Amino acid sequence: MPPDRLLWELARRQHGALATWQLIGGGLSGAQTSRLVAGGWLRRVHRGVYLVGPIHGPLARLMAATLAVGDGTLLSHRFAAELWGVGPELCGAVEVTSVGRRGRSRDGITVHSARRLAPADATTHRGIPVTAPGRTLLDLATVIGRRDLARAVEQAEVLDLLRGDWLDPLLTRNPRHRGTRPLRAVTQAADPPAMTRSEAERRLLELVRAAGLPAPEVNHRLHGYEVDFAWPAHKLAVEVDGYAFHSSRSSFERDRRRDAHLIASGHRVSRVTWRQLTGEPEAVVALLAAALAVA
Repeated sequence: MPPDRLLWELARRQHGALATWQLIGGGLSGAQTSRLVAGGWLRRVHRGVYLVGPIHGPLARLMAATLAVGDGTLLSHRFAAELWGVGPELCGAVEVTSVGRRGRSRDGITVHSARRLAPADATTHRGIPVTAPGRTLLDLATVIGRRDLARAVEQAEVLDLLRGDWLDPLLTRNPRHRGTRPLRAVTQAADPPAMTRSEAERRLLELVRAAGLPAPEVNHRLHGYEVDFAWPAHKLAVEVDGYAFHSSRSSFERDRRRDAHLIASGHRVSRVTWRQLTGEPEAVVALLAAALAVA
């Protein structure tokens, strides 16, 4: 296979990003690389890192940042949370962690440093070297507030990214990490087990009745799907996620496909969690009241 063909195959696996050392290792000379840049096939994004014109996708800038800082670099903090699906889509400087040496931040990249990282705290996801979910939350605890951190932990549980007794081993591996205290505080606040379906339904019904809102249909079928609560006249469905925290990722994705189908059929779908039901009941009532007032 010609060198350029090998490189394009590598670029596809790396979301369209290639480092200079990979171009050289793949058999391209400096003159050939310059011609590809001049022809628009390669676009320089960082010193020593290029995007391949027709190949690069939405994750290219994340991969490019890890290549730019060097071997042993992991996507981390808020951008690792984005990749794992527990944080919002971000713009601005990509956050990475350089392991084993001090890295310097540069345009478009914020570099954190770690003297060492346990193997359990590093992995690859979607082809990008990244901190493992638990370590991502630990790092995240140093750069965001506790409310947002609680949401990230909750989402990681929904996505089944955290297995068994994940917290104590994580903190044992990282005893001096600055995220220890806030992460422990958030997870201790979340210690009560997820509600059963009947408990969640009972709590939500109590809130609806106490607020004087219209009574919903419980476990109602809409377009072939069963939803926890429905106000058919208002075309509103409400799902309680609390009892589903330990369901599989496939279940999570199936629920979202169902939501999309109901929305396409003209219904509005809202989701509430056990944390909201127990800790923010006023916000749940306000959400329902606003949704019912729209119809």
